[in-house]
Amino acid sequence: MGQVLPPEPDRELIRSRRPGFSRLRAGESGRSLADDDRGCLRLVLAVPLAALTLVAAYFCWTALTITPSGTWDDDAYAGIVLSCVVTLGAAGAVGALRLVPWVRRAVPWWWILPVLLPGVVAGVRWAAGT
Repeated sequence: MGQVLPPEPDRELIRSRRPGFSRLRAGESGRSLADDDRGCLRLVLAVPLAALTLVAAYFCWTALTITPSGTWDDDAYAGIVLSCVVTLGAAGAVGALRLVPWVRRAVPWWWILPVLLPGVVAGVRWAAGT
């Protein structure tokens, strides 16, 4: 038969004077490392998210303001398609950035909502084709 090992002894529980952190293990401070840098990480992540949102908004605006002169105006149609593709690419980049686990922990889900609007509008404009 196998030898049965005794369970490991629990580390001594200590009490902190701060409310909300009353049951800590010995040697723990009660503060998470993720909580310490979330403010700075949010600021750092806000830069690319804001830049991609502005890129998406600009190219969505160009896709909406380009009007072909007629059915023969292939250059205008190509400009509309290019603007829609860039808008959808920027919106997709924000969505892909949001899928990274450490970004999900630092950035709330609603931060991607501003870029979704130009993405949806560009998709509809591209699908409409006019």
